[in-house]
Formats: sequence, C-alpha cells, structure tokens
Amino acid sequence: MSPGDRTEERLVAVVVTASMSAATPPGIDPQSFLTAVVEDTYELVSGLDFVTPALVTSVPGLEEIVWPGTPVLEIPELSGAPLVRAAFEALSAAAPYAGQVVLLSGDAPDLPPLLIGKLFRALGSAGLAVCPAVEGGAVAIAARTPWPAWAEIGFDDPEPVRTLRALAPDSQRVATGPGWHRLRVPADVHRLDPGLEGWDNTRALLSV
Repeated sequence: MSPGDRTEERLVAVVVTASMSAATPPGIDPQSFLTAVVEDTYELVSGLDFVTPALVTSVPGLEEIVWPGTPVLEIPELSGAPLVRAAFEALSAAAPYAGQVVLLSGDAPDLPPLLIGKLFRALGSAGLAVCPAVEGGAVAIAARTPWPAWAEIGFDDPEPVRTLRALAPDSQRVATGPGWHRLRVPADVHRLDPGLEGWDNTRALLSV
C-alpha cells in the first residue's frame, strides 16, 4: 500500500485494560469475565466489512481470542488520555497507512456494529468522532490520522465531546454519534440487550 492509499484503510481496535475486570458480577471469575467480554467485543469488530480489526491490550494472553493475522499490540496499563494516545500511537506504528482509526473500549460486548459505521461516516467531515457512553465517558473514539496533538481525552472523561470541542481549534472538527453503554461496574450487566445478536460468550457466562 502506498501513501496515496492511506485514506482507504480503516482500522478498528479493541482497547483492553486490566481495570475492565472491575465489572465482574459476584460469583464469576474476573479473568474469565474479562476474556468473555473482550472476545465478544472483538468478534463484533471482526465481522465488519472493509475494516481491519486489531487488539490493543495491557492484559497478556488475549492473542488466543483473535483470528490469526489480527495485530495484537501490547501497551502498559494506563488510563485517561495517556491510554488513548498510547493506543493510537501503537496502531500508527503497526499500520502507518491507516487513514481512519476507531478505538473501541473492550467492555462493550453488545454494541451494534452500525454505530461504528456512523463514526466512520462522521469522519467524512470531522477530524474526530465520539460514541458517548451512558452515564459519561466514551464507548469509542474515532479519528483521522495522525492523532491531533490538542486532543487530550480518555474513555472515562465525563463529557468527552464537550472536552474535545473546547480543546479543538474549531469545534466542528469534533462530531458525535449515537451513544451506547459499557460494563464498568457489576450492575451494568443489566444494560446488556438480550434482544441483540452477538455477545454469546458473555451471555453464556452470565447464564451459568
């Protein structure tokens, strides 16, 4: 691929940290829960057309849940803006000609794939786009490459769109799409939509 093809490559990376096991319900092994949730999140990404899936993780051993050939990039255990920046930089190094990148928090196993498509669509006119999370934060953060120096944002920023628009040279550079939920505390498993297809591993674990 040449630099002239840059804008045609779309990358969606599932971002995983050990802190995501904090949503484990009582009576379930935290590592098993984290693995199930991340695998479901990865599988929704791997089923998308015209995108390259990837895994960015501070948790070892997760290469076993991805399809052969999927980039698995290790980063330190981070949070906030340093996590987002480290994930984006790792992906830029691994796929330097990716023109559009979505960072998807690994704790969104029942996210409708359509919402990722909406983020890519928003990047047609904006430099960044956010899928907000219920009760604050972001489910996914999308950006055209390179990651802008002014964008200091984390997945758990209470109001990520407002924060980014305040930092941006032009507020129109930041778009927002429909929101969704994440699994951040044990009670959040009740937000999972039983009517949606997918999230089979998490569903099976919660049904035991």
